Amino acid sequence: MKWTRAGCAVVCLCGASWAGADGLVIDKVYHPYVDALEREFEYRLLLPAKQDGFYVPAQLHRASLGTALGAKVFTELNVIGEKERGAGFAIEAWELETKWQLTEQGEYLADFGLLFEYEAMPHGGGQEIKLGFLAEKEWGRWSGAANLHVINEWGGVGGSELETAFAAQLRRRGSPLFEPGVEFYAGQGTRGAGPVIQGTAVTGVRRSLHWEAGVIFALDEASSPSTWRFLVEYEF
Repeated sequence: MKWTRAGCAVVCLCGASWAGADGLVIDKVYHPYVDALEREFEYRLLLPAKQDGFYVPAQLHRASLGTALGAKVFTELNVIGEKERGAGFAIEAWELETKWQLTEQGEYLADFGLLFEYEAMPHGGGQEIKLGFLAEKEWGRWSGAANLHVINEWGGVGGSELETAFAAQLRRRGSPLFEPGVEFYAGQGTRGAGPVIQGTAVTGVRRSLHWEAGVIFALDEASSPSTWRFLVEYEF
């Protein structure tokens, strides 16, 4: 029962969270689950349109290598690079990320997890710590996930800031090779939603290839008109 009450609190916080993180709020929706034997390589690509009043790169690349540390904890190291508009590509940050699965799948009304991130931007961009509250619920062939992130930034040009960001996904679970859905993102300078598709192909014993692709459209005039996002993940 205590996790049910916690889940309701998270949902309420998510619904109230319209101020958000600087930069790109759109990324991916996290799920609270950990596989005890999981190791993975992941690559993400974001292609955002220009946005008035905000610095938005032409491309954002993220590559990561991660491994499970037991049945409940998964950790990975990310390298983040940007390509500016009219300029070249450069590595902008590195990030250490840890996910902690709090409940067993199906144990309570919803499934819960926590996400911890530390990001360092060596070229004068400062540092960032993020705490994410992860929730997911399945009913029939449908699955809904919600993420609420609380972010503390310091040491950069903008000084110290405490911010929030929210992401949610609703998808229909059918064939593992093709699952359509819709995602929603909210944060400072961003409120958008759009369609996504994803799938997973088994390539061997405990080996699989997962992919995601989608486009998020602005829901107000202040947001970037569109952001394409792509993800490829190889588990081994």
